[in-house]
Amino acid sequence: MHHTSTAGSNKWLLSEPNKDSQARIFCLPYSGCGASMYRLWPKFFGDIEICPVQLPGRESRVRDRGYKSYEDLVKDMIEELSPYFDKDFAFFGHCGSALIAYEATLQLQTKGICIPKRLFISSQVAPHEGPFGRFLHLTDEELRIELEIITRKMGGVPIQDLLDFQVSILCKDIGMNKRYSDKEIVQLVSPLVTFGWTNDSEINPNQMTGWSQYGEVSQHLIEGDHYQFLSAPEEFVKIIQGSMK
Repeated sequence: MHHTSTAGSNKWLLSEPNKDSQARIFCLPYSGCGASMYRLWPKFFGDIEICPVQLPGRESRVRDRGYKSYEDLVKDMIEELSPYFDKDFAFFGHCGSALIAYEATLQLQTKGICIPKRLFISSQVAPHEGPFGRFLHLTDEELRIELEIITRKMGGVPIQDLLDFQVSILCKDIGMNKRYSDKEIVQLVSPLVTFGWTNDSEINPNQMTGWSQYGEVSQHLIEGDHYQFLSAPEEFVKIIQGSMK
């Protein structure tokens, strides 16, 4: 058990959630990245607070031991985030982190803790159809090149020493993704909202239809590439706001 948070400081979040927010979306960073990847998003979509989640082993939690499986990661994560489930809330995940968002929704439902209002999934196949993705088969050097591209897309400058470290995180995250296999289809109480992107070279939107077997699903196709969501495009924000009403 990694329970270490104290009143007013929770290392799973970049900042303490606002007590007055109407709703919260816990946004999970995708493979190899930390919570700062959401820095281009506004703090609120209307009256919905955006709460980027900081996973262990990266950025402000660089010294915290990582996990071997999404299941173990999520078990500790939902325990630490549980004080903030007192408002309407949802999980958002893109690519690999969509599976963490799904696993969190599933564990909360299975344990009878509480039910997220929505599960937002971007650019990922349904769990029973994975593991899937080009990244799962790349060498360390190829992953390094991808991380340079991602860093620039997020408005940063790649730093060589840092990239070595990020590659090691990415390899661990990819390992968790590969182990998250042979999943059965579970009916979720939380409605799902899926986002496919017209020019996504990693996941074709047609490969996301399997989510419709997990319960009530609203599917959306938005203009843009695999990284378009990083800039919080207007149509994307509107759909999220409308879904949380």
